[in-house]
Amino acid sequence: MKKFLALLLALVMVFGLVACGSKAETPAEPEQTTEAPAETTQTPAEPAPEEPATEPEPAEEPGTDIKIGVILVHDENSGYDMAHIEGVTQACQELGIPMENVTFKYNIPEDETCYDTAADLADAGCGIIFSDSYGHQTHMGQAAAEFPDTIFVACTGDLAAGSGLSNLKNIFPYTYESRYVSGVVAGMKLKELMDDGSVTDPYVGYVGAYPYAEVVSGYTAFLLGIQSIVPEAHMDVQYTNSWYDPVAEGEAANALMGRGCVIIGQHADSTGAPSAVQAAFESGKVVYSVGYNIDMLAVAPDAALTSAQNVWAVLYKATLEKFLAGEEIPTDFACGAADDAVKISDLGSSCAEGTQEAVDAAWAGLKDGSLHVFDTSKFTCQPAADGSYVVDEDGRVTSAFGLDSNGDWVNDTGEAIVDGYFEESVLRSAPYFALRIDGITELN
Repeated sequence: MKKFLALLLALVMVFGLVACGSKAETPAEPEQTTEAPAETTQTPAEPAPEEPATEPEPAEEPGTDIKIGVILVHDENSGYDMAHIEGVTQACQELGIPMENVTFKYNIPEDETCYDTAADLADAGCGIIFSDSYGHQTHMGQAAAEFPDTIFVACTGDLAAGSGLSNLKNIFPYTYESRYVSGVVAGMKLKELMDDGSVTDPYVGYVGAYPYAEVVSGYTAFLLGIQSIVPEAHMDVQYTNSWYDPVAEGEAANALMGRGCVIIGQHADSTGAPSAVQAAFESGKVVYSVGYNIDMLAVAPDAALTSAQNVWAVLYKATLEKFLAGEEIPTDFACGAADDAVKISDLGSSCAEGTQEAVDAAWAGLKDGSLHVFDTSKFTCQPAADGSYVVDEDGRVTSAFGLDSNGDWVNDTGEAIVDGYFEESVLRSAPYFALRIDGITELN
C-alpha cells in the first residue's frame, strides 16, 4: 500500500512538471480601484539637432550699386560750380548713395575735352552723368549717341528735346523767380536811398556773362523785382563774355559804378563784382551788391544785400530718384519756389527796414500763383525786328515765340504768352525769355 502511494505521488510530480513547462503565463487582471490614477508627465524625446540657421544676405542699400559722374566747368572756387557740388552731395546723402560712388571731374572746358571726359566716365561704369555748363551739352549729346545705355543730363542745356536721343536730358531751376525776389531786396534798398536823399537817380547796373536767354531772363526778372518797389528804376548791363573771370567781373562792376549805378547785380560765377563793390563802399561810395550762387557776405560784408541762389539738390534728387527706381527721366525738368528749388541768401545788415516782409510776400505770391514774374502788363518792348514777338500800339507784348526751331538764335515756334503772362521754362526747362524790355540798356 505504501509502495502504491509512493508510486502515485511520483506520477503526480512528473505530470506537474510537464504542465509547468508547457502552459503560457496569463497576466493577472489589474486590480480595480476607485482612486484617480496618478498624474504623469511625459518627457518628449529630444528633437534631432537642427542645421545651423543661414543668415540672410543683407539687402543692398538703395544706390550702393550705381556710379555717378559729374562734369564741372570749374571747381569749388567758382560759386556756380560749388552750388552744383553741394547739390549733388546733398541729394546723394538724402538718397543713401555713398559719395565714393560719385566721380567729380573739375575744370572741364566746353570743348572736345567734355566729350572725352563723358566717354571715360561711361567706360568706367557710370550709369548717369551730369554736366553743369551750357557749352557742355553738344559734347554730352555726342557721348549719349555713343553710349545709349547711359543717361546724360546736361544742366542748363536746351538741346535734349530736339536731339532725338532718349538718354539725353536737360534740367534747370526757375532761376528767374529768385532773381525777381533778389530784385525786391534791391528795390527796397533803392527806395530807402531815394527817400533819405542819398540817391536821386534809381540807376542799377548788372554784370552779365553772355547775351544768352539764360542771362537775359535773369536780369529782366531782377529789374522787374526792383520796379515792383521803384517803378522808375532803370538798368545797364555790362557783359564779360565769360562765365568765370574775377578780374573782368570786377572791372565791369567798376565801370558800371563809374557810370553812376548804385546797386550792382550779377550773372557771373565769381566774387569779382561783389568784391569790387565792397571796395567802393569802403572808399565812401554809396553802392550795394546783389550776388549770385553763393552768399557774398564773406567778401562784401557791408555792401552785399543778398544773392539769388539755386537749390540744385532738389533737381538732382528728383532726377536720381527716378534713375534709381528705373523710371523714365523727363527730357526737360524744371521747378522753382513751389518746390523750394530756388531761394535767396540771408539778408545783409545794410538791407532796408521792412525788406524781410517784402521778401516773404513775394515768395508767397510766387508759390500760390498770384505773382507772375513776366506779367506783360508790367513791361513794354519795342517792336521785334526778327519777328520773335508781337507788341500792341502801347508796346505790350501780345504774342511771343519761346523756342528756336533751326538754331539761328531767333525764337520762331511755341507760343509763350498765356493769359497775359510770358510762361518761362514751360516749353523747355532752360530759360527762353529773350525779350529786351524798355528800361534796360546793353552796353556791349
